Amino acid sequence: MHRRNFLQTTGTALAGTLLTDNVLAAALAGSRKRVAMVGTGHRGLSMWGTAVLKEFGDQIEFVGLCDSNPGRVETGKKMLGVSCPTFTNFDQMMKQTKPELLIVTTVDATHNEFIIKGMEYGANIITEKPMTTDEQKCEAILQAEKRTGKTVMVTFNYRYSPHRQKLYELLRSGVIGTVTSADFHWYLDVYHGADYFRRWHRRRENSGSLLVHKASHHFDLLNWWLDSDPESVYGNGQLNFYGKNNSFRHSHCRPCPHKDKCQFYWDITKDERLTKLYVDNEKYDGYHRDGCVWREDIDIFDKMAVQIKYANNVQVSYSLTTYSPYEGYRISFNGTKGKIDAWIKEKQPWEAEKFDEIQVTTNFGKRELIQIPNTEEGHGGGDVRLRKQIFNPGGQDPFRQAARSRDGALAVLIGIAARKSIDSGQPVRIADLTSLKPQAQRA
Repeated sequence: MHRRNFLQTTGTALAGTLLTDNVLAAALAGSRKRVAMVGTGHRGLSMWGTAVLKEFGDQIEFVGLCDSNPGRVETGKKMLGVSCPTFTNFDQMMKQTKPELLIVTTVDATHNEFIIKGMEYGANIITEKPMTTDEQKCEAILQAEKRTGKTVMVTFNYRYSPHRQKLYELLRSGVIGTVTSADFHWYLDVYHGADYFRRWHRRRENSGSLLVHKASHHFDLLNWWLDSDPESVYGNGQLNFYGKNNSFRHSHCRPCPHKDKCQFYWDITKDERLTKLYVDNEKYDGYHRDGCVWREDIDIFDKMAVQIKYANNVQVSYSLTTYSPYEGYRISFNGTKGKIDAWIKEKQPWEAEKFDEIQVTTNFGKRELIQIPNTEEGHGGGDVRLRKQIFNPGGQDPFRQAARSRDGALAVLIGIAARKSIDSGQPVRIADLTSLKPQAQRA
């Protein structure tokens, strides 16, 4: 069953600082909560399946799994080792299983369908980022949340890693005075970056472009760090490396006649898990997880630059490059009393240093280097901390890391605005996109 048919068969906000004040936390306050998942791909099954069962199996139970691919949903059930029923029809799953909590990990452009219908069926929502891919879908989610009284939590795991939390603390300490501007540059290497051009993400209609799918993570960090809402956005972007920018191409890697000369050739069959999930189930929907990075149907950008003006007058320069020789990012916060800098580079096995370093330099003063341990798995330990706050809430959220629908909306709206700006050549005002009005200080 193809995604379009799947959607046809299934039918057509304020952030809090205390989890105990949140509807989601209240729903999770008891034991063995009924949980359903729609979208049983690699991300859903690992981040929200196996890991959740291992860490909180005594608190939750999966009552239903749903995916447009019947083979993949059955494979997912086996991988999780659960006994719940599986579905290819979302409405049927919701009616039959009546979950209290719905986890949405489908293709980005379909998130809104399941978030809205899930709330209408009475479930609170955990959704993978990005919350959605365009402003109309974003507004529909916000209105549905108000209408149903249910809650949407967006899983911004980047907020939870120790060095990003330390940046949050430093910015609020006043050590560099009032922040006036920031420079934020993210680099995806030729392995990680290329993978987005193999998969469904390569099409704007599915992912909203990497300005939405990937950069919404980064834009959310900026919103959180700066404690303000974006006001206007101007973007530049092009497809200069992948897609049509090569002399040869094929449909996907396995049958490719050019594999001997292509540096981006990838043998998916060497990964047993991905083979079982995707290769063995291609017969149901024709989806190739090892798609060619040179396909001419790729219509997303592979290099992007964005200028953001915040409601508190902070200005930000951001860029994303998807074909770098190394993975990581550089960020610099400029203030009236000094400057905070960090270069966070993915550590290699042979590198002795297992920490991230933040530099604080004060005007006419001294330089301080702060080392943050970086030895944890799962986005620097962010994944574990995020799941703990969702499934085992302790009440307090001192760093305001829990993200709700407003956070999810403002993160994607920067990417949506940047995409629109690239297409039009004009800056875009955030207030013109949805009913949300930017505030100088976050709600």
